[in-house]
Amino acid sequence: MSENNILEMNQENNGLGKVEIAPEVIEVIAGIAASEVEGVAQMRGNFAAGVVERLGKKNHGKGVKVELTETGVIVDVFCAMNFGISIPNVAQKIQDNIRQALLNMTALEVDEVNIHVVGVVFENQKQELPYDQEI
Repeated sequence: MSENNILEMNQENNGLGKVEIAPEVIEVIAGIAASEVEGVAQMRGNFAAGVVERLGKKNHGKGVKVELTETGVIVDVFCAMNFGISIPNVAQKIQDNIRQALLNMTALEVDEVNIHVVGVVFENQKQELPYDQEI
């Protein structure tokens, strides 16, 4: 990994050049993969993400934090679950879906996918989670 926070892909020497993936790309892939899992009500964002969405742009990386370490890639997912589901089962499905999506799209093996359940949404509850702090 380079010092400017870009993940460089390890490829065979094909003579065509190198492939670099920005952490934001990993966040978007992980965010979409997490929100596809049944039982996930909302992805949690920060205040800036909420402002962007109110202006009409969808922020697919919302609720996902990617950390590039010396040992590998760590993904943290912040989400709210629907009431009545099995949180451990849904969390496992989120982890599996993110690992598979990143493997298929980027050939990256993720070291950790940490799920942070920050709320429970009831069926009649349609409000957004508060944007009280940066993640």
